Amino acid sequence: MKLNKNHITKFLAITFVVFSITACHDVLDEPFENRVPTEGVDYTVAQDMILPLYGAYSQFYQKRGWEGIPLLSVRGDDVNAGGYGDAQPFFMTDRYVYDQGYWMYNSLWGLEYTTIFRMFDAVEQIELYRENSGNPNADQYIAETKVLKGWLLRNLARTWGDILIPKTSDPADMLVAEVSSYDEVMLYISDLMDEAIDDLPDMHPNQRTDVAGGVTKYAALALKAMVNLELKNFQKVADATSQIIKSNKFSLYSDYYELFKKDGELCSENIFELQFSDYGQSSGPQESYLFAFYGTQNWTPKVEGAKSGWGFWEPSIKWIKFMLDRGENERLQTSVLFTNKGINKIKEDPNYSSLPAWISSTTPSGDIINDYPRGNFGSGKHYLPSDQLTPGRTNYGNGKNYTLIRYAEILLIHAEALTQGATSTEMSADEAVNLVRSRASLTPISGVSLEQVLDEKFAELAMEFGSRYYDMVRYEKYDELSYSDRYDESDGVREFNAEKVFLPYPLAQLDQLPNLRAHANGK
Repeated sequence: MKLNKNHITKFLAITFVVFSITACHDVLDEPFENRVPTEGVDYTVAQDMILPLYGAYSQFYQKRGWEGIPLLSVRGDDVNAGGYGDAQPFFMTDRYVYDQGYWMYNSLWGLEYTTIFRMFDAVEQIELYRENSGNPNADQYIAETKVLKGWLLRNLARTWGDILIPKTSDPADMLVAEVSSYDEVMLYISDLMDEAIDDLPDMHPNQRTDVAGGVTKYAALALKAMVNLELKNFQKVADATSQIIKSNKFSLYSDYYELFKKDGELCSENIFELQFSDYGQSSGPQESYLFAFYGTQNWTPKVEGAKSGWGFWEPSIKWIKFMLDRGENERLQTSVLFTNKGINKIKEDPNYSSLPAWISSTTPSGDIINDYPRGNFGSGKHYLPSDQLTPGRTNYGNGKNYTLIRYAEILLIHAEALTQGATSTEMSADEAVNLVRSRASLTPISGVSLEQVLDEKFAELAMEFGSRYYDMVRYEKYDELSYSDRYDESDGVREFNAEKVFLPYPLAQLDQLPNLRAHANGK
C-alpha cells in the first residue's frame, strides 16, 4: 500500500495493534484482545482519523492471504489450474470436483469474513474520532469501508451462494445470523453502494493524495453495476455504467501489454486496484502480493537472479484457440506465456499446425519461458518482466499491483446490459464494444448481440477474477464450462451442471455456525 511517507511510521504502529490478525484464519477463533483497543489512542487529534482507514486498506490489500484470489478465479474455460496430480484439491476444484475439507475453502471463508469485521472495527474508530475531534471526513472514510466490505461480500456470495451478512462488529453474531440468499446479498451490496456513492471522492483514484489509488465513487458505481448484473437488473447496470462513462475520468490505456505491468499501475483505465510497492528500494520494507503462485515454474530471465514462480495457473488451450481463430495478436501475446511444450501441444491439432511467427517462448520483454512440469503456459497478466523488478528484488512479480476493476470491463458490462433491453444516452453497445476492439487492433462490428459481447468479454477479461465463469453461469451456458484441455488420457472432459455453481460450505464452518449448518442440511 503506497502511503504518504510522513504517515508510514505512525501508520505501521497503529495497524499492528488495531488490525493484527492471528495465524488461524477462522473468524470465530479471533480473540477479543485482537479487536480494536480504545486505550492509548487520542481521539481528539483530528488528522489521525485517517489511521483506521489506512488500517482497513492494509487489511484489504495485504492480510487476506495469497490463496483467496486464485480460488475465486480458477473455475472457467479461460483458465486451468496448473499442476496435474499436484495440489490435487485445487486442481480438482477447477474440474468441479469439490472437497469440503480442503484448507483453501476454509481459508477463503475465514479471511474474507475476518476482513469484513476489520471494516466494522475501522468504522467504530472513525466514529470515535468524529465524536471527539469533529473531523468532517468521517462520512467519506466510512463510505470507503462500505465499498471494501461490499467487494468482500460479493466474493463470498459468488463462491458459496447463500451466505451470512454480518451487521455488527461482533463476530459472535455470526452464531445467530440468518442465512441470506444469493439475490439478497447482491441487493444488500447494491443498497450499500447507494449509501456510499455520494460521500466518496469524485475523481480518478490516481488523483487521490491521501490514499493513492483509494476508493472513489466510481469503484462504488462499478460494484453496483456488477451486483445488479448478477440480479439481471439490466437498467440499473446501464445507469451505473453510464455515470462512469459520463464522468470522462477513465479511458482505455493505449498499450494492452504494458497495462498489466508497472507502467499500467494507476493508469487511466484502472478503477480499483490493490496497491503494492517496494518503494523503489533494493531492500527494506515492502508490500507485495504473492504472484509466484501464478508464475511459470521455470524460466531464463533477462535479468539474472530473478526467481521463477510455482506454475499453478495457466490459460486454457480452448481460450488460446479461440483467440487464434479471431486473429488476435496483442491480447493473446499479452495474456499467454508460451513454453515450447505448450506450442507443440497446440500444434497437435491439425487445425493449428501452423502458428503465427510471433508465438514464441521468449516474451516481448526478453524473458525465456522454459518447459516446466506443472503446465503448458503461464499467465501474462500476472507476469512482471524481470527487467521491471527493482534492482535487488528478485521475487516473481515483486511490488506489482493487482487490478480488480478496469474501465474495459465497465464498457463491456454496459454493452451487455444494453443488449438485454436497457437504455442509455451516453454510449451505445456498438460504441462500447468497438472501443475495446479498437485497442486490440480489431475491426469494428455493428448490431452487437449478447453473444458478441460475451465473446469480447472472453477475449478481454480472460483469467481476471473469474469473469468468464460467472458470465457462463449467469446465462446457463453450462456446455461451455464442460470442456477438455487434456494433459493425458486420464484427464477427460470436465462435467459442469447447475449443482456445481457454488462450492460446498467448508466443513470447519458448518461445525461452528448452526444456522449455516441447518441451511446446508435443508438444501
